[in-house]
Amino acid sequence: MPVPRLREGRYALRDMAEEKIRLGGMALPNGVLVHGPRAWACAIRHEDGRIEVASDHKRLQAVRVRSPFLRGPARLAEALALLPQVKRRLPAARLPMESPRVVVSMLGAAVAVRAVRGSGRLRPAAQELLSGLLSLAPAVLSLRGSELAAYHGAEHISIGSYERGSRATREHERCGGHLLGPLVATSAVGGVLAGLAPPQLRWAARAGAQLGAVAAATEIFGWMTRHPTNPVAQALSKPGHELQHRLSTAEPSEEQLEVAEAALAACLELEHGADGP
Repeated sequence: MPVPRLREGRYALRDMAEEKIRLGGMALPNGVLVHGPRAWACAIRHEDGRIEVASDHKRLQAVRVRSPFLRGPARLAEALALLPQVKRRLPAARLPMESPRVVVSMLGAAVAVRAVRGSGRLRPAAQELLSGLLSLAPAVLSLRGSELAAYHGAEHISIGSYERGSRATREHERCGGHLLGPLVATSAVGGVLAGLAPPQLRWAARAGAQLGAVAAATEIFGWMTRHPTNPVAQALSKPGHELQHRLSTAEPSEEQLEVAEAALAACLELEHGADGP
């Protein structure tokens, strides 16, 4: 599809008489994915400099889920369901998890977590806390590439600027990195409780504990965004803030910002357009 053009300056996407839509996104090694409650759009830059954009309505819409226990897992399922849809519509899009080093790190993290949980030297709480940190290593490693970190910064700037009406910074308070603190804490608690189950039920208990950890972490994250000045919220967001500041984002180029803005404009066009499924 043609690249949407922004009107009246970079951040004046449209005359927003409506309430601004809550958006999320994902950085790719060669572009940016932006998604709203009902729709998504992805823009990538080819090696020849050409920008390609694809957009569609979401097949799974987590916004329709009202149960607090199911909202978090639904949002995770929604994000995972988007990836094959994006690849079908935009085959040249490169996903972070397609990197061989990320696959290797996932396998290494799985082995390390198994070793930690089998160790008799650590207390259960320490085992689960360390296991949670190791499980996040592949996601952190995927952001180490300079192109991906810069597109991550471009994603934050474009969405933040749309929300605020002026140029935003490369760090955003709703970045998924801010889930780091709540998710590690809830996973550790869930893992300790699952470890109390009988051996024959422990696998199922761990699976249930992880589901509960995602649900609890998502609700805590929502509370953090509504109470940013609360000392507890600030403490929980500190790891994610440091991750953004030091590792996962970089200042994007004008060309990378252009890609992020194309994805943003296409997503908003679809959100404000015809009703989807």
